[in-house]
Amino acid sequence: MRTISLRLPEMSELDSPQLYMILASSLYENGKLSLGQAAEVANVSKRTFAEFLGNYNVSIFNYPASDLKNEAIYV
Repeated sequence: MRTISLRLPEMSELDSPQLYMILASSLYENGKLSLGQAAEVANVSKRTFAEFLGNYNVSIFNYPASDLKNEAIYV
């Protein structure tokens, strides 16, 4: 895994785990990382990462609503 350093302004309301989760969820949402890769960035299990995605307004399905509409089966 690649390591990078970020310089961020002091943000008293955010701690490191929250910053990792924000970064990982954004990269997952944009299709840059798989669920497993994003969970690794966030330093949590896949299950925990999947459960936390809703807190960041990210769908676990990572599937555009327009695609779901096109693939929906009508009964």
